[in-house]
Amino acid sequence: MSLPTVWRAASIQLLAVLLLAGILGAALPKSFFEDWGWIAGPLSWLLCAAITSWFVRLPLKLVLLGAALAGLPSVLAVIVGLHWAGALLAVILFGLWCGWLRAQLLREY
Repeated sequence: MSLPTVWRAASIQLLAVLLLAGILGAALPKSFFEDWGWIAGPLSWLLCAAITSWFVRLPLKLVLLGAALAGLPSVLAVIVGLHWAGALLAVILFGLWCGWLRAQLLREY
């Protein structure tokens, strides 16, 4: 596990998610998220993960896989009305994935 990568990936992902959420929240009406949040949220999450993969220099496909897996527990949080708690959990899990991935890639070399 690469702890520097965990912290860096989690920090970048959190910042990207907060920035994109702020921009979209300011630009779009609440009704958009009520109707289309089920697709806008996951696509935004993956876009932020793609940005994070560039900053931490990890393979895009593997980072997106980790983002998808890390996002699964947050679905339960959304269902019970704790959207942002689920997002925070997903950021933590995503950071751990990236740290694990870095360690695996370093092992191969």
